[in-house]
Amino acid sequence: MPKDLERDLGLYATLTVSVGAMVGSGIFVLPGLASKIAGPAVILAYLLAGVVVLPAALSKSEMATAMPESGGTYLFIDRSWGPLAGTIAGLGAWFSLVFKSAFALVGLGAYLLLFAPLPAGLVKAVAIALAVLLTAVNVAGVKQTGRLQAVVVSVVLLALVAFIADGLTAVTATNYHPFFPAGADGLLAATGFVFVSYAGVTKIASVAEEVEDPGRNIPLGILGSVVLMMLVYTFCVFVIVGVTAPGSITHSYTPMADAAAAFLGETGAAVVAAVAVLALVSMANAGVLSSSRYPLAMGRDRLFPERFGVTNDRYRTPVAAILLTGGVLVALIAAVPVVDLAKLASAFQILIFTLVNAALVAFRESDLDWYDPDFTAPAYPLLQLFGILAGLVLLTQMGALALAGAAGIIAVGVLWYRFYARGRTDREGAAVDAIRRSTSRYTLDTTRDLFATDSENGGVLVALSPDTQPDRERTLLTVAAAITDRRGGTVRAIQFDEIPDQSPLSTATDTHTAADRSFEARIEELGDDLDARVEAGEIVTHDIEHAVANYADHHDLSTILGEWEADVFVGELLGEDVDWYIRNAPCDVGFVNDRGIDDVDTITVIADEGPFDPLELLLADALATRYDATITLLHAIGDAASDELHDAVLSYHSDVRDILTVPAHTTILRTPDRLDALVTAASDADLVIASTSAHHVLYDVVFGALPDRLAEELDTTTVLVHTKTTRTHTFLRYLLDRFAF
Repeated sequence: MPKDLERDLGLYATLTVSVGAMVGSGIFVLPGLASKIAGPAVILAYLLAGVVVLPAALSKSEMATAMPESGGTYLFIDRSWGPLAGTIAGLGAWFSLVFKSAFALVGLGAYLLLFAPLPAGLVKAVAIALAVLLTAVNVAGVKQTGRLQAVVVSVVLLALVAFIADGLTAVTATNYHPFFPAGADGLLAATGFVFVSYAGVTKIASVAEEVEDPGRNIPLGILGSVVLMMLVYTFCVFVIVGVTAPGSITHSYTPMADAAAAFLGETGAAVVAAVAVLALVSMANAGVLSSSRYPLAMGRDRLFPERFGVTNDRYRTPVAAILLTGGVLVALIAAVPVVDLAKLASAFQILIFTLVNAALVAFRESDLDWYDPDFTAPAYPLLQLFGILAGLVLLTQMGALALAGAAGIIAVGVLWYRFYARGRTDREGAAVDAIRRSTSRYTLDTTRDLFATDSENGGVLVALSPDTQPDRERTLLTVAAAITDRRGGTVRAIQFDEIPDQSPLSTATDTHTAADRSFEARIEELGDDLDARVEAGEIVTHDIEHAVANYADHHDLSTILGEWEADVFVGELLGEDVDWYIRNAPCDVGFVNDRGIDDVDTITVIADEGPFDPLELLLADALATRYDATITLLHAIGDAASDELHDAVLSYHSDVRDILTVPAHTTILRTPDRLDALVTAASDADLVIASTSAHHVLYDVVFGALPDRLAEELDTTTVLVHTKTTRTHTFLRYLLDRFAF
């Protein structure tokens, strides 16, 4: 059984963990490089980056008090968006922090060069030795690490305050002009570049399990460290820009020392360099401390090998996770251009902070019983929406390399989850619950409204061709009559005859043939048999699909119904893809694959990994009433689906049965192959009704076109329906429905 971590980090130690992670390369290395991008506006870039961080900091504060466990960002995103997103976030945040620690140690080499002309190879060797030392310190225990961190951070902050106080008296006003040489684009680009300076705020959340009184110390530690560093960064950079000649530090990796030399002399520069060494060691130490907690948390959740999720009996620390982090850190220092990795880390940190804001929205909207934070983020959801939007704007300024690297990390996370972690966990996130409940509420409300509608202005257009067989006319009119039983109106059986463009419509419409009269007589007789109001007619057209849509629109009909015919890719109605009617018809549509309909005792209604279409429920209820039949609500979920999903589907079906007016029961299938399972389960039904939608190529490639396959493979009559709705059903919407159900 995994052992717990000791809670021994008080408020000051908690604050220094975060500050120690931020007060490093962000101020001692990045200002010079960032000034090349934005000029003096780099001062504002640091302040703006802090403002963008604040919503995520508040969101983290709330979630960390509700979940004071190791893992931080990973934990929040995993519990909100599910294990796939958690895997991506955990790996990405872990790599980002390791990248930043490696950058800090290599930046340390630049400051060491100020003391002695060391060759480049030796600088990397020193950085590697320090990485090994810090790994050993963290293995030795959190208490020792926390005390060391507090001492280092205190010394560095005092030195920075002295630097600011003395430097403010030495600035030159002309160095700030022009303030925006690169305009707004340069300011945003620099803001994105220095954003990684605030990444340390995540570290408190990642060691939350070791914080005393987390309800008080976590939000104070997070917010206090962000506000403190916003002030320190802004004033330090203000001094750096004000005391150095314009353009003199744009290629410098030691801008703080350069600035100190300008107003404190060589002795002052040496002191600042010594402080930089302490700060950069502190940053790397905090990076090892917090980033190692990501493998720990993922190991506990079985998204990583379980040996990374346990603490060592002797040291009471997650030794395996720390050693893995230290090994990756050493490899990065030895082999990778760390400045590029720092850019990638910044881009991914922006993405992670954006997801953190979205995670809080998921938790708030899910109404989970166990989510009970001691601290509540203010200005919800406006603050979170601002954080999401601002983060996305900054991401666009990061350049192709950074975005490609972040996308690569996401791809690695997806592949790791798909081939390693997916079969080892059955959790789902709060966002899944929120999406599922939102979708269920919407469809249930729409279904109730549909069942409550009693209108004489409805009506169904049964679109026929001259080649439609009489037995299929009967099936189509039977389905149409059931719809008008509930929605009112008249069944209009219209025979559409398409003629070549070269033939005048007037010539064709002047002729009323014996076939036309025979058709009208059959329809009238069917109407009498079905006890339904039925009208027959013929329309000659050059464009059959537009004629169908225009007729339904002109007569204000509620539904278009026609015969579904199999085609190579998608089904057809009157020679045109059914997708055209779904997208362009002014009303609901239904397509009948007729295999005979006589006595109906059982009707099966199928949900395609989402909620039922309200029209399929109405049609099933109306037909069951006509035939005194029973309804089976059939739902297929994955064989690895969570118990929460199974219970949610059961609850949703119970609500659906309360709406229906005829007896119904539920069948839920756990299966890796939805199509085979649904075909087998529905094979004994006398009639099958399923929902359909316009085909999305990407969705069909990934998940398959289930409604079409059902219509093709079932030996019973199948009706595919689609409700016209003002709610946009894009590929993303269908993906979210499948994700939730």
